[in-house]
Amino acid sequence: MNILKRILTNKESYVTTLAKLFDFSTLSFSKKKLSSYIDGEQEYTYESFRQTCLEQSHKLARFGISAGDKIAILSQNMPNWTVAMFTAVPFGRVAVPILPDSSENEISNIIKHSGAKVLYVSQRLLPKVSQEIIDMMTLVIDIETFENIKRDEDAFTCESWTKTPEPDDLACIIYTSGTSGSPKGVMLSHRNLCHNMVAASKVAPCHPKDRWLSILPMSHTYEMAFALLYPLYVGGCVYYIKNIPSPKILLDAMKKVRPTIMCAVPLIIEKIYKNSIVPAIKKSTFLTWLQKHFPSILYRLIGKKLLKSFGGKIRFLGIGGSKLDTVVEDFLIKAKFPYAIGYGLTETAPLVCSAAVGKTVLGSIGVAAYNVKVKLDNVNPETGEGEIIVKGDNVMIGYYKDPQRTREVLSDDGWFRTKDLAIKDEKDRYYIKGRLSNMILGPSGENIYPEEIEQVINNFDGVNESLVIERQGRLVALVKFDDNILDWNLASEDKFVEMVQAKTKAVMDYVNKYVNKQSQINEVDIIKEPFEKTATQKIKRFKYQNIENQNTESNK
Repeated sequence: MNILKRILTNKESYVTTLAKLFDFSTLSFSKKKLSSYIDGEQEYTYESFRQTCLEQSHKLARFGISAGDKIAILSQNMPNWTVAMFTAVPFGRVAVPILPDSSENEISNIIKHSGAKVLYVSQRLLPKVSQEIIDMMTLVIDIETFENIKRDEDAFTCESWTKTPEPDDLACIIYTSGTSGSPKGVMLSHRNLCHNMVAASKVAPCHPKDRWLSILPMSHTYEMAFALLYPLYVGGCVYYIKNIPSPKILLDAMKKVRPTIMCAVPLIIEKIYKNSIVPAIKKSTFLTWLQKHFPSILYRLIGKKLLKSFGGKIRFLGIGGSKLDTVVEDFLIKAKFPYAIGYGLTETAPLVCSAAVGKTVLGSIGVAAYNVKVKLDNVNPETGEGEIIVKGDNVMIGYYKDPQRTREVLSDDGWFRTKDLAIKDEKDRYYIKGRLSNMILGPSGENIYPEEIEQVINNFDGVNESLVIERQGRLVALVKFDDNILDWNLASEDKFVEMVQAKTKAVMDYVNKYVNKQSQINEVDIIKEPFEKTATQKIKRFKYQNIENQNTESNK
């Protein structure tokens, strides 16, 4: 126990691999609760978690699954997801998390490309796995029961080996298509992932009494780093929602768990603001009067109510994955809600910049994260805009089996090109302008950032989401309205067409009033179906770049 006490006082320098994290956490916090469904199923203490991981590792070893072999995980969030990951990484094996909303084709491609020999899969997602893939596997294991769905009897052997990984050994391959398509296998080392736990501790110091509610996909680096690995690092407890979390289920879960820590993407907060807070103010004469005469009182009242809806104990709501609408952020600041901002990428495991609770500044992604070097490259002397480049222990090894694309983003001296354009203020805070790949070059050579135009569009009453693209030299806004605004069952009627035309004109007039001349839109297309999105709810832009008029009506 004296050794454990010494490690506890110096764990930052000790926990340099996920194997050391596994030993440190399961021995230091052995009697504490680690994870559970909200209803109490799949409940683990740190000690029982350790034993289950060891049992599963021995099972894999009996089938020749050795250090370096790939273990794929395809499942919705649950306590056993963490077990599957730690059946692999402490023993030199490599985890291959797969996003739950991946298509059958994407799942097949990932498993084939990674060369995974084992697949942990939930019953809910098993239908997405082709028979061809099942036949390829040495083991297919039901992640909910750990029973075998398939095992290769010919692979049964005593000739397997594991090893204690080194910090620079491969821990995970995480496949991402981001918003631009073309999936890449991001190779993250033990050092990469452990660095992020330490960086998280500097932004949000946590302790064994903290409770997490996990709502983002565990297979994404954002949730993996801050709601899976970081709780292990501090001895916290993570709760999971068994069913698909509708707004009501999520609210009930927050009320029951009363989480102190949560991770969210901007879309979740933006929807709460647009669908609950704004209508509540508009419907109330008293709240409308307060907004006009005593806005500070209004924001504090709503802030307290919002805090209560999160369970009343939340002290850190991390928001990341994409840019937060500044109108919504302005509300959070005025309401004194305990939110924090983070910026990162899968390739940086993920944290690059952060702003802790109480240190956020409107529109900023914060300053460079702990022990991460950040700077702007190819800065435009007139605008101050440049590409964010990053160097540190958080930067990936490279793209799996893809040296060409690795060379395109990683310099010889270790700088990673993010392809995100930003400016920096005098206090070294960064402000994202947009993606280099999304930037549209205007007719006079000016840079047009579609994300900034979309932020204006999304503040128009009734707009759910939008996307600005270039089409034959013209700026086109694809707009999805809230379901209660347009009744698509009446799409063939003249009245519906008239309403659509009125809405498109209203959107165009509104937007062009608030953006600069170069960013004014030339056309509005209203679409029926929601946009396809990534795990962090960013629209998959590449899906819409070359699609002509997938709408009903447009205003030109």
